[in-house]
Amino acid sequence: MKKRTRRNAADATAAIKAERHAALAFVNAPMSDIIQALASGQVTATALTKGYLARIEASDRNGPQLNSVRGLNTDALSIVSKLDNAKPSVEKPLAGVPILVKDNIATGDQQPTTAGSLALEGAHAKDDATVVKLLRDAGAVILGKTNLTEFANMLAIDMPSGYSSLGGQVKSPYAPTLMDDQGTPLVSPGGSSAGSAVAVAAGLCAASIGTETSGSLLFPASQNGLVTVKPTVGLISRAGIVPISHSQDTAGPMTRTVRDAAMLLNVLAGKDPLDPETQRQQRSNDYTADLALDAMKGARIGVPSNPQDPLNDRYYGKLPPQWTKVITDAITVMEDLGAVIIRANMPTAGWIAGPGTTMAVLNRNPLSRNVGNPVMQWIVFLYELKRDLNLYLRDWATKTEIKTIADIVAFNEANAGKALHFGQDLFVAASNTRGDLSELEYKSARAMDLLAAKTRGMDAYMDRHKLDAVLFPGSVGAGIAAKAGYPSVMVPAGFISGADGKDTPDYPLGITFAGGAWSEHKLLRLAYAYERASNMRKPPPDLLVL
Repeated sequence: MKKRTRRNAADATAAIKAERHAALAFVNAPMSDIIQALASGQVTATALTKGYLARIEASDRNGPQLNSVRGLNTDALSIVSKLDNAKPSVEKPLAGVPILVKDNIATGDQQPTTAGSLALEGAHAKDDATVVKLLRDAGAVILGKTNLTEFANMLAIDMPSGYSSLGGQVKSPYAPTLMDDQGTPLVSPGGSSAGSAVAVAAGLCAASIGTETSGSLLFPASQNGLVTVKPTVGLISRAGIVPISHSQDTAGPMTRTVRDAAMLLNVLAGKDPLDPETQRQQRSNDYTADLALDAMKGARIGVPSNPQDPLNDRYYGKLPPQWTKVITDAITVMEDLGAVIIRANMPTAGWIAGPGTTMAVLNRNPLSRNVGNPVMQWIVFLYELKRDLNLYLRDWATKTEIKTIADIVAFNEANAGKALHFGQDLFVAASNTRGDLSELEYKSARAMDLLAAKTRGMDAYMDRHKLDAVLFPGSVGAGIAAKAGYPSVMVPAGFISGADGKDTPDYPLGITFAGGAWSEHKLLRLAYAYERASNMRKPPPDLLVL
């Protein structure tokens, strides 16, 4: 009997080790591979979730301390235990797939929704955001919340990307130890969705959800060698997401491959009565359809650059040499695939912005190189922030005494030592608006944003040259597409090194395909063809063995 007991115990131990090994084999794999492994029984949802939790402990909490995960869902293992026999299917395409969401996306469970702010440390949400409901309906396991730039980088001027007073500083998984004297990364982890991007790049989840107002998906995706879709405003519901600007806010997927991003877009895109902007949407039936190498053949790709007109060469004229090489190589790949490259500058009136679209805010950030000087900020963001954030706090936030942006400003002032490392100049400026968007300067600024970026910018450029997409290096074209409300797809393109005049390990650089409204499927097809031909994504080398 004792021998049989020992044998049974040994068998159980061997089975656990085999399960862990199987899970570790998939934690840094594309989500599509993970779904296949779950469907075939190669790995269970429980083993996969435990594998991700182990990696979070090893590299996010310890080791390089990437700090990308702000908090874990304490119910994740109990939820996933019920999904081990629920294989991914048409009805439940994400069954058992562990997903992290940015901590400005509401969850109606035990997890707080904080936007990275000490002022909202204990704040919960009355319900799941629509995107979270859709993920859960598809069978996904919400593993936890990712760290972010506090209030999606709308609190202070020159706040480092990935820093929040509640969650601390997110680090790049490609260069996590290179910190300057102020404790900020030399190699930026990217825009406000930094935690969401770093977590995917480091193999801490199958995929993640971030948000963008202007660059906050594209920049971290570029810095971390990922694919993202910044969709047309209205394709994905914003209900339950801590806002900046209803004119430009959107959620989007962060993944390791184009196919993964398309799969998540299939789940997330849909009309929602809680977000009126979604009622006008025109979505594809299947964003994964027709992803093929021949998608690039005959496509007209605009490269907004004309060296003969250097003063107007906004997007390519001042690129560092390493960037130029990566982008030149990427364009060569596209030409080899049969793309027609159209080189012409973006109309000046498009990128330069219209009159009355910015206002000066005094920079009081003590750690900024530009402290004491007025800094131009977008009027639309500052005016919509007060109105939109107040509505979120009224309609979604629970278990908190914070009910307005003024409450946040007051809390931060009372706790300045912890809450105001970089100040709150933007929140103070937003608080001084009426909060009802009745000001003439706001209405004029929004109209001029659309006239410049959409009508005189993207529309004029694409129509004149009959383009299928516009190619931007990294995330430098984020603003013009975001103001127009148009989609962008980021895909890895290569590696660069160096930052602020100092040597660094290699880290990624991506390229952006941008297009007109509801053109996500076309952009994904172009990105897929380039991705398959170039194969430029490489995980952070030092984290592969964790």
